[in-house]
Amino acid sequence: MEFVPSKPLTVGVELELQLLGKEKLNLINGIQPLLECYPESPYIKPEFIQNTVEVISKVGENTAEIHEHLLQLVKQVKQTCLMLGMELCAAGTHPFDRELALFTPLPRYLKMEKDTGYLGHTQITFSTQVHIGVQDAAEAIYLMRALKPYLPLLIALSASSPFWRGYDTGFVSYRLRILAASRSYGIPPSFNDWQQFMDFYNASQHAGMIQTINDIHWDIRVRPHWGTVEVRVMDAQPTLTESMQLASFVRVLSAYLLAHQEANIENLPHALPWWIEKDNYYMASRLGLKANCVVDKNGSFKSIYEIWQIVQTEIQPYANEIRESEYFEQLVKRVAERNISYQRQHTVYEETRSCEKVVSLLIKELADDLAVIKLE
Repeated sequence: MEFVPSKPLTVGVELELQLLGKEKLNLINGIQPLLECYPESPYIKPEFIQNTVEVISKVGENTAEIHEHLLQLVKQVKQTCLMLGMELCAAGTHPFDRELALFTPLPRYLKMEKDTGYLGHTQITFSTQVHIGVQDAAEAIYLMRALKPYLPLLIALSASSPFWRGYDTGFVSYRLRILAASRSYGIPPSFNDWQQFMDFYNASQHAGMIQTINDIHWDIRVRPHWGTVEVRVMDAQPTLTESMQLASFVRVLSAYLLAHQEANIENLPHALPWWIEKDNYYMASRLGLKANCVVDKNGSFKSIYEIWQIVQTEIQPYANEIRESEYFEQLVKRVAERNISYQRQHTVYEETRSCEKVVSLLIKELADDLAVIKLE
């Protein structure tokens, strides 16, 4: 499999949005009538379940470029949904819907249904996926490996799925607990070089574990045909602006890591034994910014909020260098204000004890964001 080079640090984003009934605000299987309105669009696509629409950006030189593109697309989808009697929102899970999902009737997805059984019908989750362009296969493998220690931080910054089937789960990102039951999701292996990855890939194909690269759903994966590293761990964000802030952070972090390939920066996240990484990941999905993560082999720990402060201070100069300062600073401000989606959702739930009110909040946040965004 050939790795097709990309211009370094270009960026693209895929958004998975929820299709809702206008009256009950439950998930509805609305993708087929929606797609009939966009038969030729390369940017508006189905996902494997029918209650989801995926909106895909063009490739951009920076986050501002893809923001402008996605703004027009999501506005169009929102208007079309209203015309079809649907609503649109985004979060890692739907707070109260209990129905099993229907698979989208396309060959690849029907095979997935056969392979996953009941589990596939319960995997009703929604994510934000960020692609970063890299210049060659070696750089892709390095960046995939270098980003791994930052998964708990990315989970905490993006967590938007505290509710599931009408329950306050006690997790800030319950989406990741749902995906943990599936075969090819979660923390990726660490590969030393492209050949080691290809050995794994070829063996997996030979064994029938996978057919194509699309069957690997790790939280970070290489995308050889696009020349990118894809970060998939983040929950779907209620607003487009928040999605862009996360994309900007991933891009700035990637720029920093690519510039420090031989360095071992003290106090920054680094590779740890697998079980420690797994537990840090779990605790991030459980408690978000309040979670304590083990930071060395001796069992020392810091809160993810402390880790965030160290990381954002260290990489901030790169935000200026690659024209990401505006979005980066917005994220810094939002974290300082304790304004992550799971925190807002909990506030509404504590006031109303209603998951329906939480969904109403999500709908309003997206609608307000689409209405007020002003781009230079």
